[in-house]
Amino acid sequence: MSDTIEKVKCLIIGSGPAGYTAAIYAARANMKPVLYQGTQPGGQLTTTNEVENFPGYPDGVTGPEMMLQLQAQAKRFETDVRDGWITKVDFSGDVHKVWVHDEKEIHADTIIISTGASAKYLGLESEQKYLKLGGGVSACAVCDGFFYRNQEVVIVGAGDSACEEAHYLSKLCKKVTMLVRRDEFRASKIMATRVMNTENIEILFNTETEEVLGDGQVVTGVRVNNNQTNKKHDIEATGFFVAIGHKPNTDIFKGFLDLDETGYIINAKPGTSKTNIDGVFVSGDAADHVYRQAITAAGTGCMAALDAERYLAAKDAAFEVSTPTYN
Repeated sequence: MSDTIEKVKCLIIGSGPAGYTAAIYAARANMKPVLYQGTQPGGQLTTTNEVENFPGYPDGVTGPEMMLQLQAQAKRFETDVRDGWITKVDFSGDVHKVWVHDEKEIHADTIIISTGASAKYLGLESEQKYLKLGGGVSACAVCDGFFYRNQEVVIVGAGDSACEEAHYLSKLCKKVTMLVRRDEFRASKIMATRVMNTENIEILFNTETEEVLGDGQVVTGVRVNNNQTNKKHDIEATGFFVAIGHKPNTDIFKGFLDLDETGYIINAKPGTSKTNIDGVFVSGDAADHVYRQAITAAGTGCMAALDAERYLAAKDAAFEVSTPTYN
């Protein structure tokens, strides 16, 4: 083996609640995990100002602070946390090979994928401005809806997820205005009917977002355009929710792992973190298109580490049985 190739027992690709939890469990099992943080160290939660629904934080915590605490906990058990990201993998043989920045090659006995999924945004300059400020733009109603209780909000989207999030917001907010780009929903009939029958949800079809309005710190409204009449008007709102989908960060695994049509990694055996490749496991939003919560990501991180530990134990036991002994 070349001196330039590093051999590790457990490689964790990605950070966030899933990656750091996997690291904590793997390190405590003496698997000496190496964790590469990825292009967004700490994951999506680092863009969230307030986290109030993660157990153990009665007064809430900021996303970045929670990620620093999880990272410190992983390091406490001697996880090797590294900057950088994996750019290429090869799972075609018995050895799991990955490359960091297309240069450094690593061979891993086990791999835990925690690369997450990225929310899709409209790409408007004003949207990104208030997203970064944490002043009223969100892609998760379940995560952030509570902060807009008894207020008026706008949500963009036309699929099942958008309808579900709009309905969720309607239970908290005074009014929800739903912007649908076409003249009909893409959602299932039952989901579309549910939002149309909800009294405090107003649906604007053929309507697109022109600009997210604000005072420089927080969102104060949304300027919209009817794409049939070209008439513009402003909607007062304190929150702007984007529900146009997520993209799992799994492109580098295409051709090796089984992915669904959207790109989420498919669990080879339900109820486990196993993929179709022995020794490769998945945790967090890279496989979860349903819940997408920090607590569920952390739970699957634990599962992946335990599955990886059992995989190695089974390999060691098989090796001992197959190795001849001499008296």
